[in-house]
Amino acid sequence: MIQAKEADKVTINFIGKLADGMVIDTTYANSDEEACNDDNCSHEHGPMELTIGEGDFHTPIEAALVGMQIGEKKSVVIAPDDAFGDYDPENVFSIQRSEFADDITPEVGLELEVTGDDDEIYLVTIVKVTDEEIELDTNHPLAGEELTYDIELVEIL
Repeated sequence: MIQAKEADKVTINFIGKLADGMVIDTTYANSDEEACNDDNCSHEHGPMELTIGEGDFHTPIEAALVGMQIGEKKSVVIAPDDAFGDYDPENVFSIQRSEFADDITPEVGLELEVTGDDDEIYLVTIVKVTDEEIELDTNHPLAGEELTYDIELVEIL
């Protein structure tokens, strides 16, 4: 039987979960077991197409696809370094509430795009609100998390 190799274009199905079992992303249509718990899946349903080795997906998943046959399934554990990085407390900072836009009500958990001093756009999450300050976190929401992906090779194109 044909096995997937580096540089092959393939389609896969997957379920990505956190250590506690919460589904963070999936290609499967909604079902109780395979649905993203908070409707925050980043991938549309249906198999994902990628070229092995081109960095289209997490590197450990692409590496695991090498040698797989159509219909084969694997579970791949991804360390934070290979996913969204370690959580860095230095990526949390405060701004004066007076510097915050008047047309936005700051609430813990609110995600915003902000432009930094370097004119780069950053995704930040509000983690604390006081009368004087608003604390922002620029870490990816999944920073520091170990991820587990159950993958299935659907097709080698």
